[in-house]
Amino acid sequence: MLLEVRNITKTYGPQKALDNVSLDIPRGQVVGLLGPNGAGKSTLMRSILGYLPTDGGTVTFDGMDVRDGGDGLRSRMGYLPEHNPLYREMYVREFLDFIADLHGIKGRQARNAKVEEIVTRVGLTPEAHKRIAALSKGYRQRVGLAQAILHDPELLILDEPTSGLDPLQLKDIRALIRSFGENRTVILSTHIMQEVEAMCDRVIMIKQGRIVEDAPLDDLIAKGGLEEAFNALAG
Repeated sequence: MLLEVRNITKTYGPQKALDNVSLDIPRGQVVGLLGPNGAGKSTLMRSILGYLPTDGGTVTFDGMDVRDGGDGLRSRMGYLPEHNPLYREMYVREFLDFIADLHGIKGRQARNAKVEEIVTRVGLTPEAHKRIAALSKGYRQRVGLAQAILHDPELLILDEPTSGLDPLQLKDIRALIRSFGENRTVILSTHIMQEVEAMCDRVIMIKQGRIVEDAPLDDLIAKGGLEEAFNALAG
């Protein structure tokens, strides 16, 4: 099992953001965290990454506690937060070269090759000569995805990756995420049911810090239960 979460709890003052959450995620699966705003999705993902300490429970990645794994373990993960943190004054290739250097890709030739590979892969070629500040939201989102997958992580975590995109951008970003999930593990959060249907193999529904449903997408659809479960979740 690639990822094992056991009984994690996280509180902010009187609010319990995560309430005794447990789950297992194998390699090679695209998992959708579906829930309303404030359900605990972002808290859960940050806890999995080891960026946010929990009040109780454990998170194990490939047999190692994320609290003990340090940068070596986190280098095997990729993360795109909901609010895409980009250096907007930098040019696209300049920024990705900087990220490649942070991930230990040494040598100008090696970094250039990796940057061009990722630029092509995420469809940034027409805009790669521009400053990030000059890009549309859709292309800025592609830059965020590029930095998250540049080092070929085994686990990719995406927080609301399609928020605010137009229909054409949605189609492209969905296809990119699906292609990455063919041989990697992806966890993505959303409060939009259609995003889960378009990209995910498995659905984990979370409400008020608790998992209320965890099932393969096909099983939920076959039972006619995805929309019903979603409506109950949002209610």
